[in-house]
Amino acid sequence: MNTMMIGEPLSAMQDWTIEVFYDGDCPLCMREIRMLIRRDRRHRIRFTDIAAEGFEPGSLGLDRTSLMAKIHGRLPSGEIVEGVEVFRQLYEAVGFGWVAAVSRTPGISLLAEVAYRVFARNRLRLTGRCEASVCEVSPTRGAG
Repeated sequence: MNTMMIGEPLSAMQDWTIEVFYDGDCPLCMREIRMLIRRDRRHRIRFTDIAAEGFEPGSLGLDRTSLMAKIHGRLPSGEIVEGVEVFRQLYEAVGFGWVAAVSRTPGISLLAEVAYRVFARNRLRLTGRCEASVCEVSPTRGAG
């Protein structure tokens, strides 16, 4: 699991179990986020769109490039998780703990990590966000 601590722990009074930092301009990403929003009946997930105008990553101790390279989450303790571990935490939050448990099985865990790395590296191309041979995203929505 890739984790790091940033800043002070968030308030212990938080009722969410994970904050997910997602790219709201990514169609595939948004499909997953919409499913999670529908299933998050207990409001255990805090959703933060890193593509939204005004989003500032500095308070996380991360830069925009890092956040765009792979999915990140923050636990109430302030711990940052990335990649497949974010999805495990999200699925546990919406009652799909069995998915997270299966994904921790040694062979499946490795396969999930490799598959996610391939997706993350190619998601701009897969979602039609490349022009010619360049895959970039604008700094924020509405910036021009």
